[in-house]
Amino acid sequence: MSSRHKQKEKTRRAIIEAALYLLSQERSYSSLSLREVTRAAGIAPMSFYRHFEDMEELGLVLVDEAGVTLRQLMRKARQRIQKTGSVISTSVQTFMEFISDNPDVFRLLLRERTGTSAAFRKAVSREIQFFVVELADYIQQQQGYPEQAARIQAEAMVLLVFHAGAEALDCSRSEREALTEKAIMQLRFVARGADAFLGVSR
Repeated sequence: MSSRHKQKEKTRRAIIEAALYLLSQERSYSSLSLREVTRAAGIAPMSFYRHFEDMEELGLVLVDEAGVTLRQLMRKARQRIQKTGSVISTSVQTFMEFISDNPDVFRLLLRERTGTSAAFRKAVSREIQFFVVELADYIQQQQGYPEQAARIQAEAMVLLVFHAGAEALDCSRSEREALTEKAIMQLRFVARGADAFLGVSR
């Protein structure tokens, strides 16, 4: 990779990090301006267009990165499950760790899911559906459920976990721990209810 290309990638990364930093100040993405993002990144406003077509494209990149980061994290959770054997508790704890370490990324997913931009809403929905599909595949493989049943259970679980995550954003450590335990219990209810509904005995 040439030094010029490295510098371009470095600047692009600086723009992304600047936008995330501004979002950490309880801002919605739609309230950010190109000028303040470039100022936070330490570049001239016109330089922005060498990396992104407009602010919407930058926002879509942020959503995509958030989704990829989350999916990678949950894949690591499944690797941890192989050691601990506790599917639900390990998954929820890993998810809460992600929120604690990446609150701005999760806030972006939450806010833009119901934001004013149709493109953003569609992108966030797509990322969440990727997450649901991966979980459904895992449930189908591990529990032997039919495809549709695994998908329904996965959707219910993702909704519960995202709701718990939204609550956890502004909680103290002890409150987050309590939320984690509550989410684990709720997911166990869903899992056992699915087994009962499908007539599966374990």
